[in-house]
Amino acid sequence: MRNFSEPYPIAVVGGGPVGLYLGLCLEQVGISYIVLEQRSAPRPGSRSLGIHPVSLELFDELGLADNFIRNGIKIQQGHAFTNNKKLGSLSFEDCPLPFNFILALPQHRTESLLEKALTERNPDSLIRNAEVTAITEHNQKIEITFKRNGSTNTIESAYLVGCDGKNSLVRKHAGISFKGQPYPDTYIMGDFPDNSDFGSDAAIFLCNEGLIESFPLPDDRRRWVVKTAEYINDVTPEQLTSKVLHRIGHTIDDTQTSMLSSFGVQKLVAQPIVKDRVILAGDAAHVISPIGGQGMNLGWLDAQDLADTLTQIFKNDFQARSILNQYQKRREHAVKNAIRRAEMNMKLGRATKSPFWRNRLISLMLKAPLSQLMANIFTMRGIERWLI
Repeated sequence: MRNFSEPYPIAVVGGGPVGLYLGLCLEQVGISYIVLEQRSAPRPGSRSLGIHPVSLELFDELGLADNFIRNGIKIQQGHAFTNNKKLGSLSFEDCPLPFNFILALPQHRTESLLEKALTERNPDSLIRNAEVTAITEHNQKIEITFKRNGSTNTIESAYLVGCDGKNSLVRKHAGISFKGQPYPDTYIMGDFPDNSDFGSDAAIFLCNEGLIESFPLPDDRRRWVVKTAEYINDVTPEQLTSKVLHRIGHTIDDTQTSMLSSFGVQKLVAQPIVKDRVILAGDAAHVISPIGGQGMNLGWLDAQDLADTLTQIFKNDFQARSILNQYQKRREHAVKNAIRRAEMNMKLGRATKSPFWRNRLISLMLKAPLSQLMANIFTMRGIERWLI
């Protein structure tokens, strides 16, 4: 059992996909830590589902990739249409091996696999039902107070990492601003039985009335995402299926809808990402458009970078400020790239009355020599190094 009176080098608040993965990274490099999570179990629902090759490479370093692949669907090709006329296809098969595909896996399964791996390696690392109520910063330490099972506990750590999502309590306690703006784009999405002919391929429909995306899921299901003219409260299966039928002529079997939601999109970035002994990662540090499926993966890249950064700090504590400043610069660069790529995806998918030039551009992107570059961009290659 955990002894909450002992100090920890690292306390992580938030046991979602980023916090769990960060725990695994810290375990790997031998840094003592504790992960506090308010929920009693992984949040249900498919939500984010795309695991990009850059993340599979990270998982592979921890011996996790094979298990994820066994549970997911490999997407090795995507097809692009204008309305229901095919423009071409984009293959990921020539991307770097062995992960020349995007893995589709519902987020609740992703979190369950990460949690299983973490608790197998360190059974006492994850503390669930832990509601953080206070954070107090001192010169050389941080005190975190949390309620759990009717009792109040306080722990000390050298650094506090907020992996607690868009509405981060850690960020708010640290007085870190979250600056950005909403986009005008709104969408509805749902998971349905797969009655398409796409198999394990993805499909993007650039319709005059707005984007439709279609992705395979495990268990013979398929995710449909539809651009809407305005935000729809309490979306029904009929609203989504009717738009798909109207725009591309495909009838979705809506008898077994397992997920249905509406969402708007925005970009928000914490300023700064690092403040004294508080560090942010994942959605606590940045929120970007989900179109393109980069958000969760960007959080994992944060976590891996942070584990390496903390390893350097504990070897060279007198250089901690400089090391953390470099971490912040790297994360800011990656976030800017992710925002640019997401904005490109959204712009291409907006409604238009004059699709000619857009379709010409997409056709060029799907042909050599641009096709290989686009395949790498869509699989998040170079997100931390390139200018785009």
